[in-house]
Amino acid sequence: MALNYIWVLFFVIAFIIGLFKLIFLGDTEIFKLMVDGTFDSAKSAVMDIALPLVGIMAFYLGALKVAEKAGAINFLSRIVGPFFNRLFPEVPKNHPAVGQMMMNYAANLLGLDNAATPFGLKAMTGLQELNKDKDTASNSQIMFLVLHASGLTLLPVAIIAQRAIYNSKDPTDIFIPCIIATYVATLAGLIVVSIKQRINLFDRVILVWLGGITTFIGLVVWYFTVYLSKAQISEVSKVFSNLMLFGLPVLFIVVGFFRKINVFEAFVEGAKESFDIAVKIIPYLVALLTAVAIFRISGAVTYLGDGFKWIFGHFNMDTRFTDVLPIAFLRPLSGSGARAMMLDNLKVFGPDSFTGHLSSVLYGTADTTFYIVALYFGSIGVKKTRYTIPAMLIADFFGIVAAILISYLFFG
Repeated sequence: MALNYIWVLFFVIAFIIGLFKLIFLGDTEIFKLMVDGTFDSAKSAVMDIALPLVGIMAFYLGALKVAEKAGAINFLSRIVGPFFNRLFPEVPKNHPAVGQMMMNYAANLLGLDNAATPFGLKAMTGLQELNKDKDTASNSQIMFLVLHASGLTLLPVAIIAQRAIYNSKDPTDIFIPCIIATYVATLAGLIVVSIKQRINLFDRVILVWLGGITTFIGLVVWYFTVYLSKAQISEVSKVFSNLMLFGLPVLFIVVGFFRKINVFEAFVEGAKESFDIAVKIIPYLVALLTAVAIFRISGAVTYLGDGFKWIFGHFNMDTRFTDVLPIAFLRPLSGSGARAMMLDNLKVFGPDSFTGHLSSVLYGTADTTFYIVALYFGSIGVKKTRYTIPAMLIADFFGIVAAILISYLFFG
């Protein structure tokens, strides 16, 4: 229901702003830009997202099917089962969806976006099999998607690479701020959904796992900052992420081979699922991305940023962060739009300026909330998303606030 209201609101606000620009500012091109944006985003939803996703999903869903038949997913489910059974009480013990969710979170943690999406879509399909009301998001699906969208990551490889392209003296210095900000967003999302679903976060198992994850992240940060140079951090991040992207499928295939499984047939069986998923998500992607496109083209995001700049300008405080707020507003709507704004700030202000640093951290903190909702729920035909979007936006908000405060602490 929330998605329905937001979708209508995007169109209405864009139309009102368009009329204002046409009547009072004499902008005769605004509605042409919106129409062109609608056509471009509808085409992009199919040609640039859905179809290319087929190939990526085919490869990783094929590898995942081999892993399932080899017993790797069940093995992973038994390891994380005690923790996930408390966060996802609707999911039976040792259910394959547990291992699939873990694969998705692990891929996100390591910055492996290409692998995370197929694993996540497969996990949503598994959770949908347990969902009694097929049109309505289940508690487990909401928890999974909120944690997925919070974007906890250890290796922000793409952002480091972009900063290096713009000749940053230290492209990896956003490494720790990104980890902290995404961790805050993840904890915020976990707490919000747990309160709504009445999950006891003070359960001993949950506390031990959260403590272990926190300790692991702390040790990674400590090792990278103490034992590696800045250049080595960037190199290790790139090498490790590419190694994992290629190494995981190879590991699954090798394990399957030694388990006497026909790995080729299993791979093809899993790969076949990719096309069906891509076809299902196209209408959802077109609907969401066209609304987001005209909302952005209308200038609504810019007006929001200017409004906050005007408000904070009346207080005796540092308002440099307001130059970067459009990225925070646009990130949940459009990943490519937010990326373009980040790159523009790196070019105009410089990658090593406060604005350049904050732009990088902010871009790495939030995620494309509405795209994720359209992609994951669209793949399984869920129409009623319940409180998924509000919970995801709350997690984004805490991540954004953390990113701003941490950026002032590190680069202010």
